[in-house]
Amino acid sequence: MVPPPPAAATVVAGAVIENGCVLLAQRATPPELAGRWELPGGKIEPGETPQDALVRELREELGIDVTVGDPVGVDVPLPSGHVLRAYAVRRVAGTPYALDHDAVRWVGAGDLHEVDWVPADREWIADLVVLLSDGSA
Repeated sequence: MVPPPPAAATVVAGAVIENGCVLLAQRATPPELAGRWELPGGKIEPGETPQDALVRELREELGIDVTVGDPVGVDVPLPSGHVLRAYAVRRVAGTPYALDHDAVRWVGAGDLHEVDWVPADREWIADLVVLLSDGSA
């Protein structure tokens, strides 16, 4: 078995999918990304698996509990040297609120291309359209 990459090298994002829509969060910071939309998530802390980090981050940022499924799309290199990895997740409890963002909203497959995405998350648009369209998530 290949060991996972070092925790500091990976940032995780969650594609919370329900009723044919994905939950997006609007960035509050940094200034160059403020106002743009992303899949919520964050950095893996020492000792965490990517899945554990995503559960923690979505609880902290949105106030929801989730189970983590399969990766979505490709890993995206970030300018910081980190790698951004998305996972399909299912909400099991809580109502999403923008605790760490300016807003949250549900977006369907037909509107994903119209979203003002943070640049890295644009890499997953086609994968999200497939997930939303085939109902497998």
